[in-house]
Amino acid sequence: MSRASNTDKRLSLAEAVSRFVPDGTSVALGCALEPAIPFAFAHELIRQRRRDLDLIGPISDIAFDQLIGAGCVRSVTAAWIGNVSAGLAHAYRRAMEQGIPRRIEVRDHSNFTIAQALLAGALGAPYIPTRSLLGSDIPRANGTFVASTSPFDGSPLLLIPAITPDVTVIAVQQADSDGNAQLLGPWGVSQEAALAAKAVIVLAEEVVSRDVIGADPNRTIVPALKVIAVVEEPGACHPSPLQGRYGRDHEFFHDYHRATRTAEGFDAWITEWVTGVRDRRDYLRKLGPRWQQLRIPVGGGG
Repeated sequence: MSRASNTDKRLSLAEAVSRFVPDGTSVALGCALEPAIPFAFAHELIRQRRRDLDLIGPISDIAFDQLIGAGCVRSVTAAWIGNVSAGLAHAYRRAMEQGIPRRIEVRDHSNFTIAQALLAGALGAPYIPTRSLLGSDIPRANGTFVASTSPFDGSPLLLIPAITPDVTVIAVQQADSDGNAQLLGPWGVSQEAALAAKAVIVLAEEVVSRDVIGADPNRTIVPALKVIAVVEEPGACHPSPLQGRYGRDHEFFHDYHRATRTAEGFDAWITEWVTGVRDRRDYLRKLGPRWQQLRIPVGGGG
């Protein structure tokens, strides 16, 4: 980490979205897979009524479903959209089957090939070759992969084009005000997505001093030079877990699944949990004792 950097990038979540995520932005989020999903960021996109977003991520759990149901999304590049605990993502299914609230374009990936695509973007490579999807229907469903052959032995290959998001959003336990961010626990493809992106927004449980980050630099998932905003937002990942800070709220996922079976139910849920609360602090206050039960004393889990 460079000591010469002395730029305070701290913003509120509302400011970060307003300044850096206009309509039509391609956004990668949820790239740690099941943990560390920045739900607070997705909710702020909904509150600010962003439109025509291109979402990128491996599984995203219900964050993508909420954005789709709120009419924020034009297209999705993902390996899966659903509710890990309960199965189906009702808003996604309505969009695909009925065009409610709008039809979206979907580019299918496997978890492996979306990792390859983001890695290619991080490396500055135009593509990465693979054999993993040969014989499957995913190349046909995706439409961007290119059939090729190995220049060494003539065997069949698929060329997976690079993905370079406009913005990657990552949630971490701690970051400094410059943007050097440290994530404990599974990274998934968060680092690849961050390095592939044109810019990164960090949601940190806490902003710490540069000395704290510099004392253990191997935990730094993304350097400050990629980061345009640092948002100190405790509880940003609920209902997904964040190692050492809070556990997964399993029942919340099931509550969402039951509540959103209909478009009317989805609208009521969004009104209660997203547009009807001012910010993440109000959201956590609404959770009440449920939130306190999920929390892990700092130092007790990582």
